[in-house]
Amino acid sequence: MNIIRITSITNPGVEIFSTLTEAQLRNRLEPEKGVFIAESPKVIRVALDAGFRPQALLCEERHITGDARDIIERCGDIPVYTGSRELLAELTGYTLTRGVLCAMHRPTLPSIEDICRDTHRLVVIDGVVDTTNIGAIFRSAAALGIDGVLLTRQSCDPLNRRAVRVSMGSVFLVPWTWIDSAEELHQYGFRTAAMALTHNSITLDSPQLKEEIRLSLIMGTEGDGLAKETIAKADYTVRIPMANNVDSLNVAAASAVAFWELRKR
Repeated sequence: MNIIRITSITNPGVEIFSTLTEAQLRNRLEPEKGVFIAESPKVIRVALDAGFRPQALLCEERHITGDARDIIERCGDIPVYTGSRELLAELTGYTLTRGVLCAMHRPTLPSIEDICRDTHRLVVIDGVVDTTNIGAIFRSAAALGIDGVLLTRQSCDPLNRRAVRVSMGSVFLVPWTWIDSAEELHQYGFRTAAMALTHNSITLDSPQLKEEIRLSLIMGTEGDGLAKETIAKADYTVRIPMANNVDSLNVAAASAVAFWELRKR
């Protein structure tokens, strides 16, 4: 074990866990050098099981022979920074969930063609920027059989630390990549269904939706929803039937309902 005990938040090597912003971690200019932070032993194990490569660990001393022991053994000779709970909280700016963080190399993302190959149910996340919603959508997608996730470039990064944690590691289980427009999916044989409230929308339980062999749902932003142009270019506009004069659900809740209803049986 390459254990490095730190006594200061300025110790060399720990800046990846403290001073680097999410944008710096992502490294847009050189994506192959980008990293992300996985938090908690359970989430880290999911990432390792999915083949993600660790770069460094940060954990409380008590976890070296406790919750993080098997993780450290799996990670080879990468540096394992450790210190008191108070020092690590000062370093990161928050109390660690279960006391373990892992910096991991960003993966090479699949192409849209790769994700569309031999799949039947996709979701396009269009302009969703809330990290909690992103994580929740991925968790529902993994649990309810969605084959892949495509995100427009205005959406939040799924490997944002909070999104990863909220997803409970589900971002490592469902293939995803970036897309310019949901309209691109038509060339791969997908029909698209925009989740929106319009005068001509059909209900989520409409038979024609379930009969579609290849269908992609388009989920919009938390506030304004989908752009009119996006709705107009979709094959269907779909609404979830509501009671008590409630007009809509949070995008994460709506995605779970839609995934369940339209899962490929």
